[in-house]
Amino acid sequence: MIRTIAYPRAALIGNPSDGYFGKTIAFVFKNFSAQVELVESPLLRIIPCDRERLSFDNREQLVGEIRQSGYYGGVRLIKATIKVFSNYCSREGLTLSDKNFTISYSSNIPDRLGLAGSSAIVTAAMKAMMEFYGIDIPNPILANLILSVEKDELSIGAGLQDRVAQVYGCPVYMDFNRQLMDSRGYGEYIPFDKSMLPNVFLAYRTNLSEGSEVTHNDLATRYAKGEGAVVDAMAQWVSLTDEVWSKLQAGNKSITDLINRNFDIRSSILNISTGNRTLVETARSVGAGAKFTGSGGAIIGTYSDESMFDQLVFAMKEINAVVIKPDIA
Repeated sequence: MIRTIAYPRAALIGNPSDGYFGKTIAFVFKNFSAQVELVESPLLRIIPCDRERLSFDNREQLVGEIRQSGYYGGVRLIKATIKVFSNYCSREGLTLSDKNFTISYSSNIPDRLGLAGSSAIVTAAMKAMMEFYGIDIPNPILANLILSVEKDELSIGAGLQDRVAQVYGCPVYMDFNRQLMDSRGYGEYIPFDKSMLPNVFLAYRTNLSEGSEVTHNDLATRYAKGEGAVVDAMAQWVSLTDEVWSKLQAGNKSITDLINRNFDIRSSILNISTGNRTLVETARSVGAGAKFTGSGGAIIGTYSDESMFDQLVFAMKEINAVVIKPDIA
């Protein structure tokens, strides 16, 4: 039995510029996870997880599950991962042994909150197949393949930073410079120790969930048209990431203003729902910095000390939001 695990991702700074030749810093954290189990079997079988049940107590239960998790679960992710893995091995001339497997997955990563829960499933599945067939794929290429599963096979709008952080399994500074991406297909990725990071919190409300493709597809269209405000925002996010990276390397963890600026830029080019804006404003009301971890529903921010964290927990409770300290990998 092969068991693999992948963790959710939180973007500290720079997102969503990763899909537009930008720069970001992100990490994965162990409070939640996606797990895959794979074992040899006569037939190739995919076992759905509990979230993908096909029987319900009543119509209301079915509608409620669709409202929470959407129409699509992880089975399509697993299918697409198997296809992308197989195609990659074929292109690279890597011979796979003639054996089948049964693969199952589970995940407790909150759905559709910008925590990269779907790519965690793909990452765990890809690693399980690599181990099963004895195939080694370099991390930068592996991240590209994981992105391809969702972006190319399933037409889900997404960027590379989620997959890079999940593949490396630690905080990573990422430069997706166009020249690098065009010449070799991947950016410059610098893993670093979590001790360089300031005090970080995450907060979320599950009733704010929304698929990341909603944000990414709109931005991609506007960016492709050369909309000035969007192009300028991407440049600003690159500058913010460089400034944060320089500070962290120098041992300076005072990045609250820069995190706030990341969200303010986003607000200038994208509509922010009242619920999502309330999350950010509530965090800022106690002096914490705050921005989206991904596409909305969850925020990441910095706090100065335990007193501020306690104030943050109390304030978030008033708006029915959960606050956690991420166990950074």
